[in-house]
Amino acid sequence: MAEARVTGGNMSRSAIPARSGLRLDPVLMVRLAIIATVLIAWEALAASGLLYRDVVPSFVRISDAVWNVIVSPAFYSNLAVTALEVGIGLAFGGTAGLLVGLAIGSSPFLAKAYEPFLYWLAPTPKIIFFPVMIMLFGVGWESKSAMAVLSCFFPIALSVAAGMRGIDRVLIRVGRSFRANAWQMVTKVYLPAMRAPIINGVRLGFGVAVIGTLLAETKLSNQGLGFMVIQAYSLFNMPMMYALLIIVFAIAIASNAVLAWLAGAEAGPAK
Repeated sequence: MAEARVTGGNMSRSAIPARSGLRLDPVLMVRLAIIATVLIAWEALAASGLLYRDVVPSFVRISDAVWNVIVSPAFYSNLAVTALEVGIGLAFGGTAGLLVGLAIGSSPFLAKAYEPFLYWLAPTPKIIFFPVMIMLFGVGWESKSAMAVLSCFFPIALSVAAGMRGIDRVLIRVGRSFRANAWQMVTKVYLPAMRAPIINGVRLGFGVAVIGTLLAETKLSNQGLGFMVIQAYSLFNMPMMYALLIIVFAIAIASNAVLAWLAGAEAGPAK
């Protein structure tokens, strides 16, 4: 119980009890309000009948479709195919991007000579190269993995190159003073100092690798999540199509959250 005393006719508290209670995060409230608004608008549009039937199905039907997808063994086999294609693309494209970024970031000459090409090619929609990938690798998973390699290479290379230029020069001088060779400089100095830029590059590379793979699967494939989406669209099974999109979106969010956790607070999303 807080104590009070009267001095000179004025009452003052010697101790003020700490206020306790639930404090709502304004950012969280805004996010929840946005989600609620979208859901309400979607349901209102679905019930209005303004659009053709099933173009905007209700969330009840979409929820049922999500459950049907989750319990379907076919979903997991197609998910495994897409995950394999993205994983192979990220492994090869990420490794190539890391090496190119290290080379360009450490050499002003290479940066002036080759980095403009990376900036010019990076925004180019990689799906236009898919016919070339089909001719080179066929119509199987190899061409989709090649699309993932091409997609994720550029953001990783540019992020690593920028990270190289941001390394404290003192660390580089210390490494050279100990007569570290090139491999030791990369593993002991460059990579530890570029943890955040590398993870950020991988996050961007992963996102575009997924996009490139799914686009390729919608064009020419008989397996994968992209194939499932375009198949549902072809059959005009809109609840199934939206369910697949929601599941892909959820998987992408979870994967990005894991990468953000690996990057640590400095590379995590702003709050």
